[in-house]
Amino acid sequence: MPSTIFAALICLFSCCSLSPILAQGTTSTGTNAPVKVQTITVHEEQINSKVEVVGTVQAVDRAVIAAKITGTIVELPVVLGSRVTKGDLLVKIAAEEISARVLQAQAQLTQAKRNLNREEKLLKQHASTPETVKSMRDMLAIARAGYKEAVSIMDFTTITAPFSGVITKKIAHNGDLATPGVPLLSLENDRQLQVVASIPATIASRIQQHQLLQVHIPTAKTTIEGAVAEISPVIDPVSRTLPIKINLTSTTGLRTGMFARIELPGTKAVTLMVPEQAVIPFGQLQKIFVVKKNTARLRLVRTGIHEKGRIEILSGLAAGEQIVTGNNRHLISGQRLLTNN
Repeated sequence: MPSTIFAALICLFSCCSLSPILAQGTTSTGTNAPVKVQTITVHEEQINSKVEVVGTVQAVDRAVIAAKITGTIVELPVVLGSRVTKGDLLVKIAAEEISARVLQAQAQLTQAKRNLNREEKLLKQHASTPETVKSMRDMLAIARAGYKEAVSIMDFTTITAPFSGVITKKIAHNGDLATPGVPLLSLENDRQLQVVASIPATIASRIQQHQLLQVHIPTAKTTIEGAVAEISPVIDPVSRTLPIKINLTSTTGLRTGMFARIELPGTKAVTLMVPEQAVIPFGQLQKIFVVKKNTARLRLVRTGIHEKGRIEILSGLAAGEQIVTGNNRHLISGQRLLTNN
């Protein structure tokens, strides 16, 4: 259907718009002096077609910082954009109540040790029983576990950076009440970035882990090579796609959240490729000048992929035809030519 529409468009355009151009080619100058141009003959060639998908730049390492205990925030030494190193203090929670629990557990542990020592001495004097000593040992084990738990909870009052990176969100402030599971900060390692995208299931078999792909970041005006880090084994039954993650080899000028385009290998196809300078914008269309009996003939074409200074021609041109590749910007249809052949 698109080819039919394009053919109809060419026909309509030729009838309505090319007549004045052709007329201009024969009347704008009395002599219609030949123009020297560069030309090539178009040949079919096999290319690897490409599939393009879109994705988003994100950090490989990301963490949402939250408290494990309830308490008032007394220290929060970072701001949005702060760069931190692994182990740096991020949040300090008031520890008065927890400190009291540690002291209480420590006292209970000390008392349990004393009780056990006393009963063991009494047992040697036949003033106690083995059952009583065993009970004291059990009480000591319980006291040790309670003290260990209290100390571990004390460690929860200090939250440090799990890795080096930058603070990307600051939700809490000094004086706020921290609650278990409620986010306080977000941390990202912006020195290691990746692109997350979804690829069609039809080409999933062509993508392998560690495979290198070209990733274009329009905002940063750069193209970066990336290695496939992860491929989902499961296909989304609705979109018929599966997620992949591509680790980028460079992060210069990039930020998380940027839009990305990823080139994926497609299938091999026979097509026509011409130098990009042969294709000229023509309003909303594109044109090429074909050489017929040393005369320029305007031809509307439909283009495909752009690759290494060349453009694929999908329709409007045939193999074996001779086209103008140089000094063609001011040509008109019907202009006589001096070719380089």
